[in-house]
Amino acid sequence: MFGIHEFWLFILSGLLLNITPGPDTAYIIGRSVQMGWRGGAAAALGICTGCLVHVFAAALGLSALLAASSVAFTVVKWAGAAYLCFIGIQLLLSRPGAMPSADAAPASDAISLRQVFWQGALTNVLNPKVALFFLAFLPQFVAADSPHKAAAFVLLGLIFIFNGMLWCLGVAAFAARAARSIRQSGHALLWINRALGGLFIYLGVRIALLQAR
Repeated sequence: MFGIHEFWLFILSGLLLNITPGPDTAYIIGRSVQMGWRGGAAAALGICTGCLVHVFAAALGLSALLAASSVAFTVVKWAGAAYLCFIGIQLLLSRPGAMPSADAAPASDAISLRQVFWQGALTNVLNPKVALFFLAFLPQFVAADSPHKAAAFVLLGLIFIFNGMLWCLGVAAFAARAARSIRQSGHALLWINRALGGLFIYLGVRIALLQAR
């Protein structure tokens, strides 16, 4: 269908890629420990939303433009690096009283979850490496003579993201349950914020050093 071939190899490869620990997993675990399952789920959904943007970009050819244009690549790269470093510095400078809690009031909690979602989404959208990954990975399973390449890209991307979302939600649930007692300690939450801040800054620096290929 749509010129997709070696579908089961795609599923297996996608699952292995999804369960491989990386910065996204670290972010989800950090938010789960900090805010509970809802925080981890918001982070996971944000990350998957960012990946969805890249899938549609690949289907429309925008990722190819990003790979071919050094100017476009550089603009996205520096925008992503600046955003990540900004969020990282905010987390490093945060105080225990300003951190979200699992027992926060509903209105405050909703705002916090929204921020976590958009941070996860923008972290992926502004990372040109994610765009290049989908541009390199998905075409391997689409026939070169397929008349429906865009539809095949979207279908494979949706399957990849759906499987990844299930895994990430499971990680969030496990981390939240394991860290239930940690969330009662403001001092522990302060160090979790610092760890997340360091992670964001590390990702920002890594993106800034990324070179177009």
